[in-house]
Amino acid sequence: MKGSLLTLEHTVPGFSKVSAPVQDTQALQGSKAELNGSCPTSLIADDNMNDIGSKVQEVSSADDSGIDSPSADADAELSEEVKTLSLTDFTIRFEEASPGSFEEAVKASGGASKITEEAAVPVTGDVCLALAEQYWSTEREKAVKLKMAESGPGSEPPLTVHQMFQDTVDKYGDHPALRWKKDDTWLTLTYREYQQQCRMAAKSFLKLGLERFHGVGILGFNSPEWFIANIACIMAGGLATGIYTTNSPEACQYVAHNSEANVVVVENNKQLVKILQVKDQLPNLKAIIQYKGELEKKMSNVYAWTEFMKLGEEVSDAQLEEIINSQKANECCSLIYTSGTTGNPKGVMLSHDNITWISNAVGLMASVNKAEASLVSYLPLSHVAAQVNDMWISLKFAGTTYFAEPDALKGSLAQTLREVRPTTFLGVPRVWEKMQEAMKAVGASSSIMKKKIAAWAKGIGLQASYNAMNGDPSVPWGFMLADNLVFKKVRAALGLDRCSFCFTGAAPITKDTLEFFMSLNIQLLEGYGMSESSGPHTMSCTSCFRIMSCGKVIPGCKTKLDKPDADGNGEVCFWGRHIFMGYLNMPHKTEEALDSEGWLHSGDLGKHDKNGFLYITGRIKELIITGGGENIPPVPIEDALKEEVPIISNAMLVGDKKKFLSMLLTLKCQADENGEPTDELSLLVVEYCRQHGVIASKVSEIVNNKEPAIYKAIQEGVDKVNAKAISNAQRVQKWTLLSRDFSISGGELGPTMKLKRPVVTKMYKEEIDKFYGA
Repeated sequence: MKGSLLTLEHTVPGFSKVSAPVQDTQALQGSKAELNGSCPTSLIADDNMNDIGSKVQEVSSADDSGIDSPSADADAELSEEVKTLSLTDFTIRFEEASPGSFEEAVKASGGASKITEEAAVPVTGDVCLALAEQYWSTEREKAVKLKMAESGPGSEPPLTVHQMFQDTVDKYGDHPALRWKKDDTWLTLTYREYQQQCRMAAKSFLKLGLERFHGVGILGFNSPEWFIANIACIMAGGLATGIYTTNSPEACQYVAHNSEANVVVVENNKQLVKILQVKDQLPNLKAIIQYKGELEKKMSNVYAWTEFMKLGEEVSDAQLEEIINSQKANECCSLIYTSGTTGNPKGVMLSHDNITWISNAVGLMASVNKAEASLVSYLPLSHVAAQVNDMWISLKFAGTTYFAEPDALKGSLAQTLREVRPTTFLGVPRVWEKMQEAMKAVGASSSIMKKKIAAWAKGIGLQASYNAMNGDPSVPWGFMLADNLVFKKVRAALGLDRCSFCFTGAAPITKDTLEFFMSLNIQLLEGYGMSESSGPHTMSCTSCFRIMSCGKVIPGCKTKLDKPDADGNGEVCFWGRHIFMGYLNMPHKTEEALDSEGWLHSGDLGKHDKNGFLYITGRIKELIITGGGENIPPVPIEDALKEEVPIISNAMLVGDKKKFLSMLLTLKCQADENGEPTDELSLLVVEYCRQHGVIASKVSEIVNNKEPAIYKAIQEGVDKVNAKAISNAQRVQKWTLLSRDFSISGGELGPTMKLKRPVVTKMYKEEIDKFYGA
C-alpha cells in the first residue's frame, strides 16, 4: 500500500543529507521496528544516543498517490512517535520506494537476487530495518516489527549479524576466535581471519547460485567449517539451517526441502550418503559440499571444502557488499528446526535482531568481559542453545571457541576440558549426570580414609554453596582446608578450574545432581528458554541463583504467567526482542504459539517466588490426566525416584486416562564407542549391587532374573516417593525395568537428551498395556 510522503530532515555537520523511503506511515506507529532509516554515525561504537525529537527541523506532508493526505492530528501523532526514537542524528525522508534497483544490481553475481519491493529500498548506515506491518511472519522474505522498548534494555539499536561481526573484528581482529585440533596440535583463526574465511565462503555460495532467503543446510559435528558456512550463508543472503547428525535421510530431506536449500554442507561421507539418497527429492538443491576428508569419488556438483572455497574468487567484493548492505535487522537469516516429537519439525525463523540482541543481552547479564571468555563447543549446533552459546555470544564478546573432538560425548570431552580449561561451560543435564556418575564410581573405589575426607569436605561445600545462594558471604569452618584438599583438585580434574560459569539447560535437571556439584563448590546455573525465544529467556548467575529455579528474566524481556491457579502456577509466556518471527510456512502453528498481543506461549507451567525467580513445574502437553481427572506433572515424580534410587538412568511416568500411575525404568549402563547403551552395567551400579549382596555385571542379569535384592531396593525407593505424594492419584502403583537404556539413536531421547514421551509410549506400548491388563 502506498502512503503519503512525509519528510523529516536534519543536517549533521560534516555529512550530507541522507534519506530512507517508507511506503506506509502507519507502519511507524507503536514500534521502532518500522523505522527504515540511515545514520551517518556508528550506532555500534557511539553510546551517546540523542533524542531526535528535538532535532527535527521540518515536518511536512505531500501527496501524489491519489490517496487523501493524513490529517493534522495524524501528523501530530507521527511527530510524537518520532520523539520516542533514540537514534543518533540523521535525516528520515518518507517517500515511495523504487523497487527492483538492487535486484538488477546483483543479477551478475549469479544468486541472491530474489527480493521483494520492500527489500529493494536502498538503506545505508547502521540502523537497517525493512518495512513491516506485523510482529510475526511465516514467509521467508517478509520482515517483522520489532518488540522494542522505549528506553533501557530492549531499546538498543537493531543490528545485522554482519554488523555485530564487523564490530568485533574492528576492535579485536587479532584475538583468537576459533581453535581446533589437527594432528594433536591446536590451530587458530583470529577474528580477522575468521571473517575473511566467511567472506570467501559467501562468495562461493553466490557462485553456486544461492538465492535470497533460500536455505544452506549444515549437517555435521561442530567445527570451524560449520561456523564459517553458517555465517557465510547469512552474508550471502541465505537462511542458515542446521540439520542434526542423527537425522535419517528422510528427516534430512524434510528439513532441506522445507528450507528450500540450494546447498547442503556435510561433514563426511557418512552424511554425504544421506543427502545423495534423497537429492532427487530436493528440487532446489544445486550443490553439496563436504568439509572433512577427501571425496570418495568425483560427482557432479559435489565439492570438497578446499575446492568450494576457491569457487567464488571471481565474485567481487562489491557484489558481496551490495548483498550484505541490503540486509535488514528485522529480516530472517536463520532457521532452527524443532525436534519434531509430535509431528514434522517446525522451522523456527530467527531474524538478525533476534540473534544479535539476545547475544548482547545474555553476555551483559552474565557479566562476560570482552576478549576474555573461552568455551568448548561440543553440543549439537543445530540446537539453539549450543548455537547461541558457542557461536553468537562468543562472537559478540570476542570469546575464543575451542572445538571438541567428534567423539566428545563418547568420552573425549573430559580430556578436551582439561586441555582448554574454559572460562564458561554449558552442559545439558545428562552431561552433568555423567560427570556425577564417573566421580561417584571413582569415590566408591577409594580408601576408607579418602571417603571420610570427601564426605566431610562435601558437607562443608554444600553449606557454603547454600550460604552463597542465600546471599550469605560467610563460609563454614574448615572451608579453606576442604577447598585445598578436595574442591580445587576436583575442578582441575574436570578441567573447570578456570570456569566462572557452569551452565545447565535444554532439559530438566534433578536436585540430586545440583546438590552434588554444590557440595563440590560448583554451582550449576540453570537457564530456561526455547528455540522460539532464540535460546534463553531466564538465566541464573553466580550472584543470583536458587536451586531448582531457572533464574530471573533477562533484562529487556518480560514474563507473564497465563491463567494461574490457586498456587500461582500458570503457563509461562514470553515477550521481547528475542521472540521468533514465526514458523516457516506454518501460519496455523504460528498462531497457536503467538497470541494476538504478541506473547509467546511456551506450553510450560511455572510460578515465581517472591524474589522473581522462575520455577518450571510441568509441561501442559506432558500433564498426565488420570481416569479420575487429576492433572499430574510427571517430572517431579520421575526425578524424586531417580534421587531415591541412584542406579536408575531414565524414568518415565505413564497413566494418562488410566486409574493409576505406572513407570518405565532403565538402569545406568556403559556406552560403546559409538555412544550406544550396552548390556554392561555402569561401575556405579555394579558397586550398588555389591553393597546389596548381588554379584552382577550386566543389565540382562538383573532384568531376566528379576534380581530380588535390586527389585526390593527399587520398590523401597518407590514407596518413599509415594509417601511424599500429595494425593493417592499421584502414587506409583506399578513399574518395570526395561532391558535397554534410552538413547538418541534408539529414538527415546532428543539431541539434547530430552525424553521424547510420545515416541517412548509407542515403542513400549506392550509393556505399558501389561500395567493395565490390556
